[in-house]
Amino acid sequence: MKISVELTLLPLNNEFEESIIQFIKKLRASDFVILENPLSTQIYGEYDQLMLYLTEEIKATFETSEHVVMTMKIVKSDRSNYEPHF
Repeated sequence: MKISVELTLLPLNNEFEESIIQFIKKLRASDFVILENPLSTQIYGEYDQLMLYLTEEIKATFETSEHVVMTMKIVKSDRSNYEPHF
């Protein structure tokens, strides 16, 4: 089953940019479809493979950051080609 995941990484420290940049670079290096905007990153793929990948990458990020928040929204479908109809 295909899913779409929206992620927002929020390090709770003054040096937050580097953590976000490193996390996005890891996502970009994957084989998944990635779309970025100033507020979040979307990643698209098969549920089992994508969730396994995200679990590993989120854990790695949490292990390198003292205080961090990750928000995640999951949609059951591939929304990577979405275009507004208005």
